[in-house]
Amino acid sequence: MADELEGYFEQYSQQVGDNRIEPIMNELKEMSDPEEMMLLIMDTLKDVEVVPDVGQYYTFIYTAKTPKLTYDQHPLVAVTDIQRWGFRGLNYHWGKFRNYTWEEIGGVLYVVRPSEIDDLKNISYAYFLTTL
Repeated sequence: MADELEGYFEQYSQQVGDNRIEPIMNELKEMSDPEEMMLLIMDTLKDVEVVPDVGQYYTFIYTAKTPKLTYDQHPLVAVTDIQRWGFRGLNYHWGKFRNYTWEEIGGVLYVVRPSEIDDLKNISYAYFLTTL
């Protein structure tokens, strides 16, 4: 019986208990500045990586270099492919695949857990800019 309960609580924790975004959802929804929202999200998501893993979710600061390109400075990405130049992934703010080069990532990648992806998809923290 104790083993069954332990297994149940472990499964519940994996599904619900590891969501770090849920406790700050109300605060995020009250914000209107995507930069303030991103700062709160980064402060909350303390797990970071320098190189992503295929199949994992991340959010990060990105500054594109391609001239006259509109880009998302706060992408929320499911990584699909890693290359020497960077990686490719589905950007949930755009709803399409985008390329991200290593040099344009502003620091680290913040790991987004599967239990958190839906919450972050429902928050408007995308920050669309256009390069000169």
